[in-house]
Amino acid sequence: MVTEKDNFELTATQHVGSHDQGSNDNHQASTHVRQSSHGHGHPLERYINLSSVLNFGLIILASWESVAVTFQFSLLNGGPASMVYGSIVAGFGASAIALSLAEMASIDPTVGAQYRWSANLAPSHPRFWGLIQGWMTVSAWIFACAGPPTLISNMITALAIFNHESYRPERWHMTMIMWAVMLFPLISNLWFRKILNALELAGGAIHVVLFIITMAILIALGKRSTPEFVFKTVTHDLSGWENPGIAFGLGLLTCTFSIAGFDSVIHMSDEVKKVRTRIPRSLWVAVVSNAIMMFGFIICLLFSLGDAADVASISSSPTGLPIIEVYYQATGSKAVTNILVAFLAIICFFALFNMFASVSRLVWVFALDNGLPFSSFFAYVHPTLKLPVNALGLIGTIVFLLAIIYIASATAFNALISLQTLALHVSYFIPILFMAIRKVRGPPPPYGPFKLGRIGLATNVFALAYLIFVILWMPWPSVLPVTGSTMNYAGPLVGFVILAALVDWMFGGRKRFEVPVARYKV
Repeated sequence: MVTEKDNFELTATQHVGSHDQGSNDNHQASTHVRQSSHGHGHPLERYINLSSVLNFGLIILASWESVAVTFQFSLLNGGPASMVYGSIVAGFGASAIALSLAEMASIDPTVGAQYRWSANLAPSHPRFWGLIQGWMTVSAWIFACAGPPTLISNMITALAIFNHESYRPERWHMTMIMWAVMLFPLISNLWFRKILNALELAGGAIHVVLFIITMAILIALGKRSTPEFVFKTVTHDLSGWENPGIAFGLGLLTCTFSIAGFDSVIHMSDEVKKVRTRIPRSLWVAVVSNAIMMFGFIICLLFSLGDAADVASISSSPTGLPIIEVYYQATGSKAVTNILVAFLAIICFFALFNMFASVSRLVWVFALDNGLPFSSFFAYVHPTLKLPVNALGLIGTIVFLLAIIYIASATAFNALISLQTLALHVSYFIPILFMAIRKVRGPPPPYGPFKLGRIGLATNVFALAYLIFVILWMPWPSVLPVTGSTMNYAGPLVGFVILAALVDWMFGGRKRFEVPVARYKV
């Protein structure tokens, strides 16, 4: 008899046993059936190769591009020093998290990831922790899908202002643009299997080539800042926060936000070939490479801003997007500036495509485990497309409705999408904590091909310390005095999600939700 506590060991042992028999995960390249314990399942074929899964992770993070379109917030709080040292802290912290998740993904490569691991590693009450974690992760990622359309809309309206200074965007303009930019990535996901390889290759190439071009332009043509400005300037008198430490802590959140979301690769686990080795590899490659590129871009950017007067004019750009002023200041050409910013938007398109794919799988598998109301509907997989089309439709509908909220209140819209980063970091914390407890108490679960060995526990502890540090800063308002429009709603919204999950648990979730067990047919 297998109990819920034994699920993790059983699944891991089955995987390791197959690996030890010399199959090297090739058995998982065959048709894979993911079943919950109530017996219903849908076939998903493994067709994603190494190149595609690596590029998938690189693009969905797009860390240096994210910093390029949001660095004005760090200039307001913390300034250059918080960007430089914040990128280092965020890079090492995110790498520790990614390595910790990669180890668990090698043991049990599951689409459910955080909620699955939390359920099976929990010292007690596995169903409770699985359901709470499931709601946290799913909510964070659904709201995160509204992020790229917002960034793209901001870039489009900023370019419109840049080229036509008399233009003043209305809120309904932003909503219409968000609808337009989300439509193509959403619909094209229906042909995900056919266009994946070409799309990921193109996106990865643009991601790297645009970085090289941007660095070359800023180094060759940008104005020069002093090392003192770059490495020693802490801004603490522009946002209302007079304490330099608080301003510094808030400033590094731009870097933290830009390198979060790497777990998206894990949610594609059911379709990746040689999953127990390639998913862990894609995790740490995506995080480490993006962290290095983010740090390099920040150093280059700050050395290209010029003196304090230049920084002030850039920060108060009428377009609302300072990277436009940076490019234009360096090149002196509106045409080149338009092209460079347009390619930043294109990367966001690729990221949104990947995000819709990843989150639809996450919603699907949570429904498959009876974690959602109307689970049977959202657990449906189209027999021809072999995609969770109903789950994809749910995500598209929610993002569509969120865009409508922007018309009524930009503050309410921004409040809702602020949920994503804090909730994601909380979702990382729980399974890593449970894994660390298992390593201390013993015995740890049977490891997969990717294991951290002697540095495993230290890596987990460092990841937890970093997560605590970041989570404590995330609910703080970025400016003073705090008003309805400047309030940081991330903390209350995460609290609401937890409360909703608790209500669901009490009124049916504890009977409905089933701790998932992955069974592989070869």
